[in-house]
Amino acid sequence: MDNPEYCEINSNITLNYVNQLLMEESADENISTYKHHDALQAMEKPFYDILGKAYPSSPKQTVINSGSQSNFPDDINNNYHDLECSGSSVSDILGCKAVRLIDIDGGSELCNVVLQFNRTAEEARKLVPSIEKLVVDPESNGLSSSKQTIEATIGQHSKHTNKIRSHPHVDLELVERRNSKHSAISTSEIIRDEIFDRVLLCDEQYHCDVAHLREMKAKEANISLQYVRNTGSAQGKEKSQGKKQEKEEVDLRALLIQCAQAISSNNHPFASELLKKIRHHSSPYGDGFQRLAIYFADALEARVAGTGSQMYQKLVVKQTSCLDMLKAYSLFIAASPFVRVAYYFGNKTIVDVLGGRPRVHIIDFGILFGFQWPSLIQRLAKREGGPPQLRITGINVPETGFRPCKTIEETGKRLAEYARMFNVPFQYQGVASRWEDIYIPDLNIDKDEVLIVNCLHKMKNLGDETEDIDSARDRVLRIMKRMNPNVLIIGVMNGLYSSPFFLPRFREALFYYSSQFDMLNSTVAQNHEARILIERDLLGADVFNVVACEGAERIERPESYKQWQVRILKAGFKQLPVNQTILKSSLDRKELYHEDFVIDEDSGWLLQGWKGRIMHALSSWKRKDS
Repeated sequence: MDNPEYCEINSNITLNYVNQLLMEESADENISTYKHHDALQAMEKPFYDILGKAYPSSPKQTVINSGSQSNFPDDINNNYHDLECSGSSVSDILGCKAVRLIDIDGGSELCNVVLQFNRTAEEARKLVPSIEKLVVDPESNGLSSSKQTIEATIGQHSKHTNKIRSHPHVDLELVERRNSKHSAISTSEIIRDEIFDRVLLCDEQYHCDVAHLREMKAKEANISLQYVRNTGSAQGKEKSQGKKQEKEEVDLRALLIQCAQAISSNNHPFASELLKKIRHHSSPYGDGFQRLAIYFADALEARVAGTGSQMYQKLVVKQTSCLDMLKAYSLFIAASPFVRVAYYFGNKTIVDVLGGRPRVHIIDFGILFGFQWPSLIQRLAKREGGPPQLRITGINVPETGFRPCKTIEETGKRLAEYARMFNVPFQYQGVASRWEDIYIPDLNIDKDEVLIVNCLHKMKNLGDETEDIDSARDRVLRIMKRMNPNVLIIGVMNGLYSSPFFLPRFREALFYYSSQFDMLNSTVAQNHEARILIERDLLGADVFNVVACEGAERIERPESYKQWQVRILKAGFKQLPVNQTILKSSLDRKELYHEDFVIDEDSGWLLQGWKGRIMHALSSWKRKDS
């Protein structure tokens, strides 16, 4: 056993065996390399005698599928399994090929390798989500899953091949074969827990959060006032007054516009000097405009360096986790009525159109984490006569990386959990595709269902006429029309910073995001962790794209609600009037918030804004010929 030659031979045989097990192309090839069954049996039998169990005469076979969990016992003879290619089987991790382990008659070392592999595979099966279509049957005790192809228009590329080539002990051909067969394995995030329930379902908690934010802001104001009152000597007061005057003399907005003008005229030395001054007086932890200025300065600096597109791609790859997004969402709905009013508008419209009919299909363009739908599921569960059969198709562009459908899959699982909680019949389909490439038959639209098309605040990322005369946003609207929905629900950001010319785009973006940051500064304490998350990962990323990117890389292209109205009418829809019940309820919700929020109605749009600037608009539509 201690002979080096023997160890090398045994190690090579074991590695070859594991390699064959991982890369097997045929389910019908048997692995039977060693013939020491008698010795193995003699070694194992005393342990069974100690435990008082009969030694098994033949191996067991267990099928692992999405509906059950197999607990692997410690006895080696239970290492014989058929792993079928099902919705969440181990073979989905290794590629959609059936893997069969049959008649492994080896020494204890080899069996330990096999046991370890099976345990690892089982753990991986628990970690990697693999279902894209979920069906919840309220009559059953759990979720059932079935496979469905998800469209993805994203390529996968091995970024670590060069490092592997330099390693002398790695079989490069083997690694490349594996890269071509298998996607990366990564851990799943929490799908649903009490934190999700508290944020997405509980109105009582929402009212508490609004009140808590007000208390924090009032406490911060009292501390600042107390600090001013307790200022020391007259000399200290003079210094404080001098600093105050110095800050008042610095107009960050004017400096930012000057800097943009210098960059536009290729006066880069002057722009660099202005950037230094802007950074000296700005901070991601200061007041509203000091925070805003730091993100505009970052974007301007990247534009000068010509690295805007590359740096933005890094921001996109560094995606915000679902839990962090939930924290940001929780703060945002407590700080402003924008999201809650939008979700209420959409859900109330759906409930009114559905009436008492038994089936509803919602196609959600830009579903992302699906935060809108748990409250709708909860509401449908209380419907008189029982809940309808709910089907949701979530559409999102493919994500970067090895798992382009990761968020869509996890959203489907989360919504299925809520449907099971409220006993609502539910089916989910995820589609990862560019919106203008959607193939309607793939959505499985049933004429007997009430069809809802929902798209809130995501149309701004579609290409406009500067990219193509027949723009992507017009093509998507025509696709929506061909679906013939009972109602189309549209929410848009009311912005004018989509100009192809840098300076006017910069000015409009500066004014728009000044309102966003001022709103947060007026309602949220400066040191709130989730406020920093919103400003850096959401608003800051959008600012960077608008200022530092050009051409196809610039995806932030909002239009005014009046421009969207013309587009949607041209696509063949007719606008529905704003439901007055929704308007009244929205105004009532506004009373919980800061007095400077605005909710109004204009030309069939429900408008929301801050200090007179309209920032969001909502409307509902039907086909003209329906």
